[in-house]
Formats: sequence, structure tokens, C-alpha cells
Amino acid sequence: MEIWINPACSKCRSALSLLDDEGAKYTIRYYLEEPPTAREIGDVLDRLKLEPWDITRLGEPPAVDLGMASWPRGQADRARWIEALAAHPSLIQRPIITADDGTAVVGRSPEAVRSVLP
Repeated sequence: MEIWINPACSKCRSALSLLDDEGAKYTIRYYLEEPPTAREIGDVLDRLKLEPWDITRLGEPPAVDLGMASWPRGQADRARWIEALAAHPSLIQRPIITADDGTAVVGRSPEAVRSVLP
């Protein structure tokens, strides 16, 4: 299991605490320091069964500067969104947990975090 976190984020810290309390084995990826590639983002989106606009933090300055809130959200636009997330990882919703069974969740609630535990 891998968890993408920003250590300054309270939701990330809560998810880590819950994983620790449950005795889960995981690796941490500080995704702002080690940004995911466009391919990795695409793979995670497939595992999440979400689109890039579903995990984009539109209120962040890079998103505002790029005008992403008004970008089209169709299949033809997916690559543009993924490239923007790869270029500006602070726009990625967090924490994202990828489980060993191939599933993934955006772990913003305790229920979401628990859903990937064995």
C-alpha cells in the first residue's frame, strides 16, 4: 500500500494515524517532493475510477491562474488535465491511497481509509 501525502495536510496526518492504529503496512510518497508522472496519475485515476477533474483542487493558485474551473471536462480533455496535475502536483486532492489489491481511494474520511485495509 502506498499513500500520497502532504505532511502539512491534516487529512493526510489523520489517514496516517488511522493506518498506524490499524497496523497497516504502507509506504509514504511525499508527492510534492516526488511528483507523480502523467502516466502515474493516469494509472491512479483508473484505479480510483475517477477523472482528473474529480481530484483537482480548483481553489489552489495554479488552478486559478490556469483558469482550470472553466476547462472542458470531456474524454478529449483528459490528457490536458493530467498534464496540469503532473506539472502542478499541489492541485492533486490528498491523501491518495493505493492498495495492494489494485484499488485506490482519496482518503479524506476515516471510512475511505478503512475501505482499503485488508
